[in-house]
Amino acid sequence: MTDRIDEKLALLKRRDIPAPDAATRREAINAAMTAFDISQADKVRKAAQGGGLIGRLRSILPDFARNWTMDTRTAFGLSTAAVALVMLPLGWQLYSTTALQPGRPLPAAIEIAARPEAAQAPVEMASRQADAVVSQSMQERAEEIIVKAEPAPSPPPAASAPTAIAPAPQRTGGVRLSAGETMTKRSADGMSAAMPQAAAPASPASQVGVYGEQNRFRPITPFEPMTGDSFAPFTESGLVRTNQQPVSTFSVDVDTSSYSYMRRALTEGWLPAPEAIRLEELINYFPYDYPAPVSAEEPFSTSISVYPSPWNSRTQILHVGIKGYAPLAGERQPANLTFLIDTSGSMDAPDRLPLLKRAFALLLDQLGEGDTIAIVAYAGSAGVVLEPTSADDKATILAALDRLSAGGSTAGSAGIELAYRLAERNADGPGIDRVILATDGDFNVGIDDPEALKSFIRTKRASGVSLSVLGFGQGNLDDTTMQALAQNGNGNAAYIDSLREAQKVLVEQVGGTLQTIASDVKVQVEFNPAQIAEYRLIGYETRALEREDFNDDRVDAGDIGAGHTVTALYEITPVGSGAERFDALRYGERPAAPVAATEPSDELAFVKLRYKQPGEAESRLIEIPVGPSSVLDSLDAASPDMRFAAAVAAFGQTLRGSDFGTMDYAAIEALARGARGADEGGYRAEFIALVGLARTLGRP
Repeated sequence: MTDRIDEKLALLKRRDIPAPDAATRREAINAAMTAFDISQADKVRKAAQGGGLIGRLRSILPDFARNWTMDTRTAFGLSTAAVALVMLPLGWQLYSTTALQPGRPLPAAIEIAARPEAAQAPVEMASRQADAVVSQSMQERAEEIIVKAEPAPSPPPAASAPTAIAPAPQRTGGVRLSAGETMTKRSADGMSAAMPQAAAPASPASQVGVYGEQNRFRPITPFEPMTGDSFAPFTESGLVRTNQQPVSTFSVDVDTSSYSYMRRALTEGWLPAPEAIRLEELINYFPYDYPAPVSAEEPFSTSISVYPSPWNSRTQILHVGIKGYAPLAGERQPANLTFLIDTSGSMDAPDRLPLLKRAFALLLDQLGEGDTIAIVAYAGSAGVVLEPTSADDKATILAALDRLSAGGSTAGSAGIELAYRLAERNADGPGIDRVILATDGDFNVGIDDPEALKSFIRTKRASGVSLSVLGFGQGNLDDTTMQALAQNGNGNAAYIDSLREAQKVLVEQVGGTLQTIASDVKVQVEFNPAQIAEYRLIGYETRALEREDFNDDRVDAGDIGAGHTVTALYEITPVGSGAERFDALRYGERPAAPVAATEPSDELAFVKLRYKQPGEAESRLIEIPVGPSSVLDSLDAASPDMRFAAAVAAFGQTLRGSDFGTMDYAAIEALARGARGADEGGYRAEFIALVGLARTLGRP
């Protein structure tokens, strides 16, 4: 082996050194940086809780962990320096050989996952690649990691019975799958099951990417990291032929975690996975100035308009806005809150337990006489940390929060049962009874089976105790379970990425976070086939209901909190607009349902909302016809709220890589900037900045 390397080096020395070339030098530097990045692969964050002996020992033995960490940092620093010294010659080797002669087509991409071991865990794979860098000659390594600008090989023949690839322990935001591998689909309940699919098409030549929904190849950029955060995949709502299915039904959603997670990703310089983008949560992150109801007897008001779509001038947007009643000062019901706090070892990071403590301190400032706080911790500090205590006794509550520390094994205790028991014991007449679960993703709260946990939450929901979930940190965030628990617990899910977000959720929107003004809120829209040829609901894929569920009061749906706004957008295609995607049937259309004699034929749609007053078992109904008077001639005629909501929808669709409504980022930014309005809190200005960041990072 040594002789062969010496012989190659001798041959290289006899070759002429090429003249300096800026493009070649840039490629050489990029290759060297890529190799160095591979050597740093062990920096990929991995959940300390529930994974690996070292993580458990560090949680159980904090003192040992501190010493061990310092020793490890020293050793790691020396090893990193050594690897860097080995890697740096790679750039010169690539520059000084004929592999990168001036005028030769430059390599189109760096591929580090083309070998069979790419199907294994990312950290193990990267570790083996780093070892290979040290052990192989620089010339051999260069030939291995550089993908020549040559046509992609033909895909192998499809096997008669595709074999599913076993899912990795953690879902990643940038898993590379080669042609022939199959995707693993996580159900809405958070359970993973390998689903055989047809062989994926070969990727474009010299590209690195992932195969997403429907096996479509999506290139990834160097800015998209591989993380352990878990999101339930879903299929984007498709276009529906009105003549065949005129009715659309869904449950409202006031969660906002998708937006704040997306914001963190972009501000840290990487693109979130498409399944992390839920359009309704992006749109509903912002407050809108819809007309407000005048009393709690009418829990919300509705606003409906139709205006041209910004991404397709021949289609329109049906905009449904709902505004919840905001109680006046002094009208809020007393709150009986139980904080269920994750204190496992993985919470030992500045953006986790320390941020959590400051967030709950902000919430405490909003509470007072008549409110009570109890604290339950699980994992490291398992058990009751604070018995129900009056919110007036802020010093005692803050001291209890301050005593919490991250550490301990993952065995945990029956934290969820204990939290509900405290909440039920302290419930006394009318009021807000809520458990607030705060975690970075480990839900080992005493019930191991996810289905049993959700069943337990549903049972406790009947007792009047609701559940809200706050997510912290990244790297092992279990968004799938967060969403499932919040939906089953008649609560909401939020992702706290900063103290500013904690201020928004727990201070500015404390009424909506704590107090429910309408429960089991469902929306049903019937489109008139004589006016609307096609339609699609933007977002709400995980909130879809069957048509018959609308009138079934036993079917659970989303709740609206005090002062909340809810926005739903449909893209609709008018008959004869020329934007229809469906071809006319050769043998005629399916007959539309007969139009009632009292129904005007020029109506576009008929909107129905069903809800329950808090504590009531029977729902109430609101019906709103959508006629020609609701249609605006131009997008400029729409209100700033409407135009801004459309800009957010376009941004989310573009970020996800939608098959329907994408726009250039510059156009989205211009639309949002023109609809910024008063912008109390500066959230719209922040959104405009995020659009600029996404344009910089890009997603092909």
